[in-house]
Amino acid sequence: MTAFIIGENMFVAQYYGKKDYDGISQTVSLVLRISCLVAVFFSAGAILYPVRIMCFFTNETELIARGSSYLRYVGISYLLSAVSQGYLTVMKNCDAVKLGTVINTVTVILNICLNAILIFGLLKVPALGVQGAALATVAATALQMLWCIAYGVRKMKHVKIRPWKSGGKLTGRFWKKVGPVLFNELVWGGGFTMYSVIMGHLGADAVAANSIANISKNLLVCLCLCLGLGSAGSILVGNELGADHPETARKMGRALTKAALVCGVFSGLLLLALTPLILQMTTLTPVAKDYLKGMLFMCSYYLVGKSVNSMTIGGIFPAGGDSRFGLLYDTVTLWCIIVPLGYLCAFVAGLSVLTVYFILNLDEIIKLPAVYRHYRKYDWVNNLTN
Repeated sequence: MTAFIIGENMFVAQYYGKKDYDGISQTVSLVLRISCLVAVFFSAGAILYPVRIMCFFTNETELIARGSSYLRYVGISYLLSAVSQGYLTVMKNCDAVKLGTVINTVTVILNICLNAILIFGLLKVPALGVQGAALATVAATALQMLWCIAYGVRKMKHVKIRPWKSGGKLTGRFWKKVGPVLFNELVWGGGFTMYSVIMGHLGADAVAANSIANISKNLLVCLCLCLGLGSAGSILVGNELGADHPETARKMGRALTKAALVCGVFSGLLLLALTPLILQMTTLTPVAKDYLKGMLFMCSYYLVGKSVNSMTIGGIFPAGGDSRFGLLYDTVTLWCIIVPLGYLCAFVAGLSVLTVYFILNLDEIIKLPAVYRHYRKYDWVNNLTN
């Protein structure tokens, strides 16, 4: 579904730069229709076959039981999220960034509060554990979706969202640019799924440490604006390209890439500074804590590559319709290098957990030289609205 949101952002940013509201309307309607169809498929899988899905990720009986219980309920949120993300994307592009931020912030806070209440049974509510976490996500996502729809109906008068209507001539152009993004997301998502599969079969201590390391890493990616900068970069560059200002788009891309590098370095240093606190707050076995300490150190430099690649591969390049580069390099990096090497290190050579984790976290770093060379070619400077 992320691929369709990237595609929506790609076209809406340029159409908004051109002030073509009919093009925006067609794009959003097309994306909502596709995203909802895909979300129904994944929701059905999570609700009907949660145990089979969990067995793919781990062989730990307790983790399978708890994970399947979570999937069975959280699957409902996938369809709700498909609708809300479609609306939030057009809001970010059409001068409603502040409200979009408010909606996301309220959703996160509500999710955290409901998690505390439903998991632990606060305020005289029965303690539901893992199921409570899933229901909290569903409730927060439902509010997010309803809020977005209400804003779209009342405020976005120029944007006519009709998911049931055909996209017309836009459909072919949309798939031409979004097709590589879709395959890239499948390649990328499949690769990271294999990371979880590999770590999930290295024992409970490895699973626990990996989970906390990933949560810490992802929180810093969001809190330190790594992903936000990429999204903003896509919008800003796309607006300039749609308005036929290619030189301004180049200068903006250069400034945004430098900002992403600074943000990544800051995020990595912040994670190193927070490592003692994270270790103190966790209730892990001594072995798992040793794993976590090493993993957090590796995540610190991973964040630098992640920030730069989010800005370029996930933001600037797609803003001009340059979507094939990400597909090519993610395919080569993940499936030709990292996943096979990680598998061999874990299950053939029998190397340590931290060695395997080190290998699995090299992908963002080894892409940087190729990303820089491609950026300098300026193949991403294209106007998609002509």
